[in-house]
Amino acid sequence: MMLNVENAVLHYGAAEALRGVSLQAAAGRITCVLGRNGVGKTSLMRAVVGHHPLTSGSISMEGRVLGKTASYDRARAGIGFVPQGREIFPLLSVEENLETGYAAVKRASRTIPDYVFDLFPVLRDMLHRRGGDLSGGQQQQLAISRALVTRPKLLVLDEPTEGIQPSIIKDIGRAIRFLRDEEGMAILLVEQYLDFCRELADDIYIMDRGEVVHSGDAASLDREEVRQHLMV
Repeated sequence: MMLNVENAVLHYGAAEALRGVSLQAAAGRITCVLGRNGVGKTSLMRAVVGHHPLTSGSISMEGRVLGKTASYDRARAGIGFVPQGREIFPLLSVEENLETGYAAVKRASRTIPDYVFDLFPVLRDMLHRRGGDLSGGQQQQLAISRALVTRPKLLVLDEPTEGIQPSIIKDIGRAIRFLRDEEGMAILLVEQYLDFCRELADDIYIMDRGEVVHSGDAASLDREEVRQHLMV
């Protein structure tokens, strides 16, 4: 198993954000985490990538318990992260934004993978444009590509369709399928856009109030009792 989360508990001060969450993400599969706002999805992603330590429980990557491993060491171990809100560098060029991913890879691998421009050809045409001059959808493509420069084994995406126009959502969906099918990546995807997950996901987890309340295959999303957890 590429990623294994066991009984994860996480606090922000006295507030409990995760309450015994367990989850797995396998290579060559798309695992989607669904839930309403404020149920702990982003807290789970922050724990996986090392931005916030667990109070208890464990997270392991390819059988290695990560413990208090720093986020930059997790990136070197093969965890790529596309944060909610994109967080690109607006004053750097597209090319410079991509090159920030080099920090996580050995010198011999410090190139931009060819498939990045096959997936998002608009970025090749905008290499020398400032990141802040791109549209929101183009910035999301840049954020995904920057993570891909790190050569991840596990790609973690936190709400990649948020605020994105439908045509680019389709491009992102095609890219995620390619990374699963052709590159064999494990994809961990947080989403609120139910149709996007239904089209892409192999495995789903639904969270509510810091807990996993349902897990199964994507077909289970069509069950009424499952959909109830996603209604506002």
